[in-house]
Amino acid sequence: MNIEVVKSKIHRVSITASDLNYIGSITIDEDLMDASNLIEGEKVHIVNINNGERFITYVIKGERKSGDIIVNGPAARKVAKGDIIIIIAFASMEFEEAKNFKPSIIFPNETNNTLS
Repeated sequence: MNIEVVKSKIHRVSITASDLNYIGSITIDEDLMDASNLIEGEKVHIVNINNGERFITYVIKGERKSGDIIVNGPAARKVAKGDIIIIIAFASMEFEEAKNFKPSIIFPNETNNTLS
């Protein structure tokens, strides 16, 4: 039996911009991607702390050391610059493997999205 478990989590980062006219996705600073074990194109769940919105999208690699967290496409209507969000990715694995699995969870500085 396979179950889904948290694989990666970026806990509490702030939205730096949104672009309604982009084709979709969330742009994430590459440093944050590396630290949380996310890859470009990976499916992620976004939880907006400010308004309770939840949505699913995929990751686009952002400029390293930029602090960029940019929501693109129609989901841009679900956030505002400065909103605090949580980014979560899940993985499917065997039940016994999941018991010992350790997710990559990071806690950036939410004022500038850095790993200080």
